[in-house]
Amino acid sequence: MHPLPQPAAPGAVIKNAMTIDVEDYFQVSAFAPYIDRASWPARECRVEANIERILAVLASGGVHATFFTLGWIAERYPQMVRRIVAGGHELASHGYSHLRASDQNRAEFDDDIIRSKALLEDIGGQQVIGYRAPSFSIGRANLWALDALKEAGYRYSSSIYPIAHDHYGMPDAPRFAFYPNGPDGLLEIPITTVRLLQKNLPAGGGGYFRLLPYVLSRWMMNKVNHDDRQPAIFYFHPWEVDPDQPRPPGVGAKSRFRHYVNLARMEGRIARLTRDFSWDRMDHIFLGPR
Repeated sequence: MHPLPQPAAPGAVIKNAMTIDVEDYFQVSAFAPYIDRASWPARECRVEANIERILAVLASGGVHATFFTLGWIAERYPQMVRRIVAGGHELASHGYSHLRASDQNRAEFDDDIIRSKALLEDIGGQQVIGYRAPSFSIGRANLWALDALKEAGYRYSSSIYPIAHDHYGMPDAPRFAFYPNGPDGLLEIPITTVRLLQKNLPAGGGGYFRLLPYVLSRWMMNKVNHDDRQPAIFYFHPWEVDPDQPRPPGVGAKSRFRHYVNLARMEGRIARLTRDFSWDRMDHIFLGPR
């Protein structure tokens, strides 16, 4: 068992984890009621160009990150996956086709995580030890999924978000890295929150980062670094740097707002993050260099 990370000593520089969930705009869970999976192969894919933009921003800032990548995407863009690895980044799994872990039984989940891991390793030539469930869909009702991940050869997960949300969340989970199924189980590394007014508030990216003023997001991550002495876990998606992406018809107002708010500002904000904080890959921060 790898020991849990301890709070950093006062004055020590804390490296935060930059993570990207590699999926395309039409694969997000919020669009599932409006976009048939059968239509995916016929839709315009923009993930490759968006990843190139992200890789350029990260390279400019000297940042290495973890890319939680869908097998469906990797199959279609193997050279993109190899460019991620060649840039010194960690390749990790986001499952094969963005099926929520909470919507799968054990056999289906096993097939998904084993298939995606083998595919990514074959393409990237790098061992895959990390996993993030689509839509943070591991929670109190399916913690068995973490045992399945360990049995499949994964060493950590970043699939539990300790907030209350209408699509996901386990608000009573620990805020920092922990072993949900005991010290011999899989390491879970939650998305970052801050504790205010007896609640966990989201501070680790996604739509909240696009909606909130940048200075507030920066303050929250600084609070985690300076008060908790812990690394922040930040995430975003390639489609979030793409304001010109297609707008599928029929999407509800709530989903439209969440998906499209402030897309045009996102790339610049990511660039600011690379300058305002110190960053590294998930595996290096929590498991040490391989």
